[in-house]
Amino acid sequence: MSGGVDSSVAALLLQRQGHDVVGVFMRNGVSGLGGPASVAQEKSCCSASDARDAALVSDRLGIPFYSVDYAEEFGGLIDHFAAEYRRGRTPNPCVLCNTQLKFGHLFRLADDVGAAAVATGHYARAVDGQLLRARDTQKDQTYYLFGVERESLRRALFPLGDLTKAEVRAIAADAGFSTAAKPESMEICFVTSGDYRDVVRTRGGGGRSGRFLNAAGAEVGRHDGVDGFTVGQRRGLPALGTPHYVGRIDPESGDVLLVERQGLAARSALVRAVHWLIDDPAPDDEIAASVKVRARQEPVAATIRVRDAATVELRFDAPVDAVTPGQAAVFYRQDRVLGGGWLD
Repeated sequence: MSGGVDSSVAALLLQRQGHDVVGVFMRNGVSGLGGPASVAQEKSCCSASDARDAALVSDRLGIPFYSVDYAEEFGGLIDHFAAEYRRGRTPNPCVLCNTQLKFGHLFRLADDVGAAAVATGHYARAVDGQLLRARDTQKDQTYYLFGVERESLRRALFPLGDLTKAEVRAIAADAGFSTAAKPESMEICFVTSGDYRDVVRTRGGGGRSGRFLNAAGAEVGRHDGVDGFTVGQRRGLPALGTPHYVGRIDPESGDVLLVERQGLAARSALVRAVHWLIDDPAPDDEIAASVKVRARQEPVAATIRVRDAATVELRFDAPVDAVTPGQAAVFYRQDRVLGGGWLD
């Protein structure tokens, strides 16, 4: 229970279905990391006020409530986050949090207390070990869940999978929850200053400084660290007369290549550390699928060519902008998630 409206309603619906529910809040041990606490922290999902809200909802439901200390585990996620930016990549810590903590450590906690299942307020559906998109595709969160083990999915419950956000808020309001009108948690929970670079530079230092290059390879400016950039970024770049975007980042030299919009288009991508939610395909298999290369994107048609069990090449039917190393690529067949991995 994160203290938001979604997990509050998930707990209520489970209770109404007759489940014996225990509320759990994950403490991340972060307090003002990377700068003073700000509005950004209150938009996250792990602040002190969130813990209070989760406890109040649990009390209203009359269910046990526990706050578990995962500061050490979160610390590993934060170190990985900073290291990825120094490598010129754009990490997605929410995927790792779901894989390693919510559907990793929490399952071990569930086993310790004899719980049959782990439930969350994600907008997703799990049926017989299959992960399916939520009915409300605008809120679907399966992009963040591709790394969950298939056996864990058999013990996962997503009570909101068939609901819209408006319906969830209405249920919360009818139940008298203080979280009914609470804003969405949009920020990364450990970026309390609102600027991720503060976290990077307090967890091992920033990335290499270097040059901005244009498409012809000419220097057009300097920057103070590759950790300040992501593929597709437009803001914070030298004025070149026409709109330019970050097209590629070289963490070794520090060079950041700037391109015009058409230079962002990709017809293929390499994906590593693939996690399958179907039986592992054989090398050289080709799978027709739709693929998301960022969370807020409708899946696009592509062919997945399998190199080995953990590496695939994507060939998009039409060019896709800003395919970003470090982000997840998630594969779908209609509503079913086939698997996913990390863009390389």
